Amino acid sequence: MSTDFQQARIALGLRLRELRAEGGLTGRQLADRLGWAQSKVSKLETGRQTATHDDLKAWSTGVGQPGAASELTARLRSFESQSRSWRRQLAAGHRPVQDRLTIEYERSTVIRAWEGSMIVGMLQTADYARHVFNAAADLHQSPRDVEEAVRARVRRQESLYRPGKHYRIVMWEAALHARLCPPAVMAAQLDRLSGVIGLDTLTLGIVPFEARLALPPANGFWIYDERLVIVEDWHAELWLDQAEDVALYSRVWETMADAAVFGPDAHKVLVRCRRALGAV
Repeated sequence: MSTDFQQARIALGLRLRELRAEGGLTGRQLADRLGWAQSKVSKLETGRQTATHDDLKAWSTGVGQPGAASELTARLRSFESQSRSWRRQLAAGHRPVQDRLTIEYERSTVIRAWEGSMIVGMLQTADYARHVFNAAADLHQSPRDVEEAVRARVRRQESLYRPGKHYRIVMWEAALHARLCPPAVMAAQLDRLSGVIGLDTLTLGIVPFEARLALPPANGFWIYDERLVIVEDWHAELWLDQAEDVALYSRVWETMADAAVFGPDAHKVLVRCRRALGAV
């Protein structure tokens, strides 16, 4: 969880405590009034638990200030827009997450990506994507709508062939070796990458193992024009739209791109990785 997110959650908790005090209630009294455990009131006030919109509405009514609900929910939305937990996002399955991302792709012209651990979604084959979604469903114990999610991801790839779009994708060579799927699936995935080199809408760079790195190859992220960065972590995605954050990730992307090879040299790396799989 990001420091900014936690600080915002603590600030919301302080406001909740303030409203409770103004209502002349103890934590125990408010918990009894709402039918909650007292520990929930304590966790919300100390920023150890993230409130839901229903929690905030109930709190406002419980302390006798229903008009405060709009203020509280606005606070929650402001930091929810930055950190989106996978637990909440995947509650309805993987397909809705893919649909929300498609909206960002559709409204963007120049899209940059860095990925060090797996093939980026925009270039995944259906078989490779299927293994990725199955692994994520196992990890997060989320609804297994894998086939719907795969179809949504593959449909989004149609924008690779749409004039006016510009994809600038850089991956670490490790992503080309990571065995997230059987060798035959990986071989087809590497062939797919070789096939998209040269597309007018795509610039594909690969950072070879032997390249000198100015930064460690950390989390994958996407930059949508100059307005939004989406960073992936195990527990959540960060959606960052502050200018200084976008500028920071743009510098990281440029640093990785500086270490990458493109065109025929990128193809040579792909051929090397394909040979490492042997005959499949």
